Amino acid sequence: MADVKAGVEYKINVDGNSFLLDSKKYQLLQSILDFGSLTLAAKEIKVSYRTALNYIEKMESTLNVKIVSTTKGGKGGGGGTSLTEEGYSILKECKKINAIMELHKDVNEIEAEIVDINEVKGVMTIKMNQFEINAPLNKNYEIGDNILALISYDNIFLMLEPQTSSIRNILKGQIVEMKLENEIIRVKINVGGVILCCDITVSAENELNLNIGKEVFVGFKAMSVATLKL
Repeated sequence: MADVKAGVEYKINVDGNSFLLDSKKYQLLQSILDFGSLTLAAKEIKVSYRTALNYIEKMESTLNVKIVSTTKGGKGGGGGTSLTEEGYSILKECKKINAIMELHKDVNEIEAEIVDINEVKGVMTIKMNQFEINAPLNKNYEIGDNILALISYDNIFLMLEPQTSSIRNILKGQIVEMKLENEIIRVKINVGGVILCCDITVSAENELNLNIGKEVFVGFKAMSVATLKL
């Protein structure tokens, strides 16, 4: 079964209807797919058959779609249960969201304001304190909007000197912390009053001769910045 953390909720939208699908209901759908039986699926996620049935009925009534299909004489003696095309689509969407969350769990989160929009270049400038960067233009945003900028640790690299390249964001900062984690060094850099984290190899750390207090340059592409409107 897919590893989904307790407490996680997925907002599912179907033809204008929405439903918050929590980890328990997600696991129920996955178990129905795995076992072909609502009875066995309920046992797998440790709820009663009635509770499992209530989960399904609540999802179906709220979204106004049929999520499961039941046939007689299936596994477990209570008739076979399978996901409909809509039910499988919902499960697949949750898996996709979960995979994205896992992929980007190590991410810098920066609350900033949009201070400029360049439609010709397709970028917008966002700023927090003295920290100013470029991000891909979102036509739903306007100057003055507050947004959350997300930058994965893996998308940030360190330089001792700024290099001429297509990288739009090259900023000067100072190392404030270095920590070895599973053969990777996590480096924290103060950039214009914002703390950015990035991960580098031990060999890269030795090559750059990094230490706490050293001034460095961080670089990342504008396309590496994901944004959410607050």
